[in-house]
Amino acid sequence: MKICFLTKKDKPGVRDAIRFLESLAENIDIFYDQDHKNFPKSILKKKYDLLISYISPWIISKRVLERTTKWNINFHPGPPEYPGIGCFNFAIFDSSETFGSTAHIMLPKVDSGNIIGVKRFAMTNNETVESLSLKTYKAQLSLFKKVISYIFSNDCLPKSDEIWKRKAFKRTELEKLCEIKFSMNTQEVEKRIRATYFPGKPAPYIKFLGHKFELNPNR
Repeated sequence: MKICFLTKKDKPGVRDAIRFLESLAENIDIFYDQDHKNFPKSILKKKYDLLISYISPWIISKRVLERTTKWNINFHPGPPEYPGIGCFNFAIFDSSETFGSTAHIMLPKVDSGNIIGVKRFAMTNNETVESLSLKTYKAQLSLFKKVISYIFSNDCLPKSDEIWKRKAFKRTELEKLCEIKFSMNTQEVEKRIRATYFPGKPAPYIKFLGHKFELNPNR
């Protein structure tokens, strides 16, 4: 089986996922996203039996998806309740009791294809984006091994009764969640900060007199 594996370097679980895949198959092309560089053009010239997106930020075009002879599978770091961007952030803000990772067939529309597996776990009351992401990547690796093992053992996809619970969150919705307003009370401000702050990423912010001020706890 010829496999294309799209991922992001240095994310938790990526190396383990690659090692596991290499224990099952020999013909694997691995592509790493480096700071959101353009999609690798060489993929457009190749045909794969299986294309896997694993913590990859690239949105795969219909042109690429249609070249795959068997399956295009995405491992999404969020459960069916939280498709799209900002899944960690919205779950924390909603005080969700559970979270997880989802395996699904890729379509041109983000996080909309049939779900073939979900791995869930309990959330605590004091989750941060960092703590939740680490738990999710661990669950995602477990789900990856289970789904890929099934495919190689049965030459078909596992089945699941899970369905997406809503349309995929958009970047504009995440931006709105990150905005702190002067009209908000202390509890609301603290909740938004906990739900959106992650070191090195765009931070919660306030707009004032035409300027944008981001939270920087280290100053």
